[in-house]
Amino acid sequence: MSDLIISVSGLRGIVGETLTPDVAIRFVTAYAGQLEPGAIVVSRDGRASGRMLCDVIRGALNAVGRDVIDADVAATPTTGRLVRQQQAAGGIQISASHNPAPYNGIKLFDADGKVIDAETGKQVIAGYHAQSPAWQPHAEIGQTTVCHDTLSDHAEAILAQVDIDRIRERKFRVLLDSNHGAGSLLGRHLLQALGCNVTCLGDTPDGAFEHTPEPTAANLASVSDRVQALDVDVCFCQDPDADRLAVIDAQGRYLGEEYSLALCLDHVLRSIQGVVVANCATSLMSEAITLAHGSTFLRSAVGEANVVALMQSHAAVFGGEGNGGPIDPRVGYVRDSFVGMALILDSMASRNLPVSALADSLPSFAIHKTTTPLAREQLAAAYDALETQFPDAESSRLDGLRLTWPDRWLLVRASNTEPIVRLIAEATTSEQAEMLCSAANSTLSTLSP
Repeated sequence: MSDLIISVSGLRGIVGETLTPDVAIRFVTAYAGQLEPGAIVVSRDGRASGRMLCDVIRGALNAVGRDVIDADVAATPTTGRLVRQQQAAGGIQISASHNPAPYNGIKLFDADGKVIDAETGKQVIAGYHAQSPAWQPHAEIGQTTVCHDTLSDHAEAILAQVDIDRIRERKFRVLLDSNHGAGSLLGRHLLQALGCNVTCLGDTPDGAFEHTPEPTAANLASVSDRVQALDVDVCFCQDPDADRLAVIDAQGRYLGEEYSLALCLDHVLRSIQGVVVANCATSLMSEAITLAHGSTFLRSAVGEANVVALMQSHAAVFGGEGNGGPIDPRVGYVRDSFVGMALILDSMASRNLPVSALADSLPSFAIHKTTTPLAREQLAAAYDALETQFPDAESSRLDGLRLTWPDRWLLVRASNTEPIVRLIAEATTSEQAEMLCSAANSTLSTLSP
């Protein structure tokens, strides 16, 4: 991933190499050209390069005549709330999500506080390649103001969705691992408002990551080791921009990001019913929970914008992605680790159960992931071959190829950055999931050059 990655919702690259001030200026001015009149919220996730990029981006936006609301360090879901609270024309979050420290990126929001849609994204990309910023004369230059309270609105929206007194009575001991990203600012504030005794790891948002940023089991091994020693009830782990959440139980067991969405769903659907949306790579666990509660489960293409679009078109009561990103439309149409923390604590309090018991009560499945080399021009033939190989499966090409059986599924998707395809399989056992990937891989290997 050394190349600059540009998608319809933003870009990501290595600072000083593929992501330079010039690239950032061209990209954000192209974005500004697609917006209605109004100010633009600008925030960052705490990375060491964030301040520099923030200065560059603010200046570029002012230079094309845009007013800027500077939110400084803020989580991605908080930025979505701020866009709405400030009645801004849009928002820019400077973040590379879970990528290592040398990376940074730019994520774009619309006036509704959600990631921009694909059509707008295509127009931004076209403007970026055109390289023609509409620089303004001195009398038309925009101004920058500072947003001094970035937390209250987001916190109040989340607290309104849970029983605050019930959670406060439990006085939960919580370990929060923000890993020097943006999550500690609202994280500590929210957890203390819920009466928790909070211990924070990496609560200075300076990008000095103490472990690899993506919240996976391997990367969080050192955090798991500290859980029992600190005698906490639950540990919440965030990625640098705090839109993703992983959970570790009181015994130091990593529950995994898929459980973040599943635990939230199981709690929310006990009181409300309706449509739930997740992407086509999300675990069967969330689907099984939704159906068990008498609700409807829909799958979108991978990507937050795709999930949100389907949620809005079906007035969904909840949604998200299995990478630890719950989306609660009552709070905002952005993946939100803080929503996840509050709902999980509310579930623990309402059912008087530890998070381990809540997790163990959910349907259990196993996921296996692998990759194989394949040129993009071979994709159609590959999908045809797999559909022939598995004629008893329900087939969908919504996003790559997804083959579905009642108790298992296989997803084959092309990488956006390499001549490979990614294979994800889920079944009732890890052996079945691995065998499914292996069988598909054997077929695909016959197509490789």
